[in-house]
Amino acid sequence: MDISKEQMVDMYTKMNRIRMFEIRVSELFAAGKIPGFVHLSAGQEAVATGVCANLRDSDYITSTHRGHGHLIAKGGDVKFMMAELLGKKTGYCKGKGGSMHIADVDLRILGMNGIVGAGPPLAAGSALACQYLGKDSVCVCFFGDGASNQGTTHEAMNLATCWKLPVVFLAENNMYGISSCTINSMCVPNIADRAGAYDMPGIVVDGNDVMAVYEASGEAIKRARQGQGPSLIECKTYRHRGHFEGDPCVYRNKKELEEWKEKDPIPRIEKKLLELGALTPEKMQEIKSSLQNEISAAERFAEESPYPDPAELTLDVYTV
Repeated sequence: MDISKEQMVDMYTKMNRIRMFEIRVSELFAAGKIPGFVHLSAGQEAVATGVCANLRDSDYITSTHRGHGHLIAKGGDVKFMMAELLGKKTGYCKGKGGSMHIADVDLRILGMNGIVGAGPPLAAGSALACQYLGKDSVCVCFFGDGASNQGTTHEAMNLATCWKLPVVFLAENNMYGISSCTINSMCVPNIADRAGAYDMPGIVVDGNDVMAVYEASGEAIKRARQGQGPSLIECKTYRHRGHFEGDPCVYRNKKELEEWKEKDPIPRIEKKLLELGALTPEKMQEIKSSLQNEISAAERFAEESPYPDPAELTLDVYTV
């Protein structure tokens, strides 16, 4: 697929925005400023960025408990995300949802989800709505290797194929479902191998190569938009942090982490951009400095925002 240098620079910027946001969140969590759990995607930035670079404003995504990167890549505002993480009224969910429930329907972000495997049925439903209304919009369903074993995921893939729904199932395989390695939870080497059971294309991609992700997801999105039905893409990647902040990570060794950090997606695209002459080292530093100011401003916005009024405890709550 054709892509301009400007588009590549935009992807580079988004990948750094995700990384900086996640690192600052880890620091704020360690300082006791963020309640609840946070699951960070540092190391996996190429997946969200490469996929969402193909999407239109009218397209939808569903996310996971590790979804900050998906939201930022789709256009989510880090100010409102940070405010939500700190439990403030100005957050995306008015400070009541926290990290695992951020959503922005206006941006067609149907939400992160604390339930493993809850996104695929939502994605199939939104794709059905697009099809029924005659729109050429698509939905990308991000899910992890743990969710690949959930019945909800398989039910959604089966239905999507039967009805040729405009949905792309995007498996973000970081090798570990909490502390269980995928080699102990799957009888096939690749999640994408399961696509054959649903008569849809199954593609395995280097999830740390943003250009490879961009090209593979672009073809699948184009296919869905043209009414040819769903696809299953598996992006092989790795999270630099634990399953959640505070996870001691005793289930994986230091050598494995070091080997994957050598395949860090951000230095990889930096090298490509330098080779193409799209950026200079000075311009890269300028981008990073600007992003650091952006993250700092988001933090100040969150810190200065009020907490929700206790009288609004049940407002927007529809079931108990």
